[in-house]
Amino acid sequence: MKEKFIMKITVITGSPRKEGTTALLAQEFIRGAEEAGHDVFRFDAAFEKIAPCSACGCCYSGDTVCVHNDSMEKLYPELLATQCIVFLTPLYYYSMSAQLKLTIDRLYAVTAELKKTRRKAALMVTAWEPGDTKTMQALAEHYRNLIEWLNCDDAGIILAGECGTREAIEKTDYPEQAYQLGRNIK
Repeated sequence: MKEKFIMKITVITGSPRKEGTTALLAQEFIRGAEEAGHDVFRFDAAFEKIAPCSACGCCYSGDTVCVHNDSMEKLYPELLATQCIVFLTPLYYYSMSAQLKLTIDRLYAVTAELKKTRRKAALMVTAWEPGDTKTMQALAEHYRNLIEWLNCDDAGIILAGECGTREAIEKTDYPEQAYQLGRNIK
């Protein structure tokens, strides 16, 4: 009998709404991943204390991971131990939320370590616009460039368009897509 692979997954959300559209996709992804037996760590960037990267270069001096003593200290070890990073964000002006971008900028401190191991990555975005719009595609392209830089393979992208409210997204199959992505990620 084939042994089941248990994956460590880090989910990073960038929405300031605890019960919004992005939160629903995160919940469903996590439900599916945990049902499949995976170990999931969730980091809600909007509710953490995170300083912006100051480009001081101390993280490359070897003296410290980062000069900032903030919530990234609990994210860094999770990321370095993970086999899959999942990014979730509402769409803001052709891009991700500031909260998620702030977190991604701070990955600079551990990028060299992250790049040593091939990982999976996934992206889930919610927006008022349809999923095939130029605005959504710009963020998807940013994600593709990011994961290439981080040495990750794409495990899936969900562009949940026309879902500006919780009620709207609940009437779609996007929550089910998020659940299935979590359930079937390998």
